[in-house]
Amino acid sequence: MNTPQRKQWMSVLARASWGELDGRWQALALTPDYELIRAPEVGLAQVRARMGATGSQFNLGDITITRSVIRLAGGELGYSYVCGRNKAHAELAAVIDGLMQTGEMSERLNRELIAPLAAHKAEQEELRRRQVAASKVDFFTMVRGED
Repeated sequence: MNTPQRKQWMSVLARASWGELDGRWQALALTPDYELIRAPEVGLAQVRARMGATGSQFNLGDITITRSVIRLAGGELGYSYVCGRNKAHAELAAVIDGLMQTGEMSERLNRELIAPLAAHKAEQEELRRRQVAASKVDFFTMVRGED
């Protein structure tokens, strides 16, 4: 398993909307055998930021997260951390993470689930970028002739 690839699919699973993730999962009609190692639980994580992305760090606030860990029948462990309180989302993301580690399922899941979710998220982000760019205001200062 390639760590950068795993980071990528875990990010896609965590950032996907629950409705879209569940809909695509139901379309696959998969029923893997797994056990809960850590049932989905809700907690908080502290968010840190930097002023202007280069300044000193400061505590921005807290964010609600839900985490889960499962073990597939084959022994693979699946992990997930998702923003919010959706326990079903955290459990399903952990199941998919576990399945992505198996050789026989990873290609199908990547093709039919991960890639479309990533493409949809990229499309949403591009739309948001265009909306923000359209509202951008350039300020300028006129030089006074008193020098």
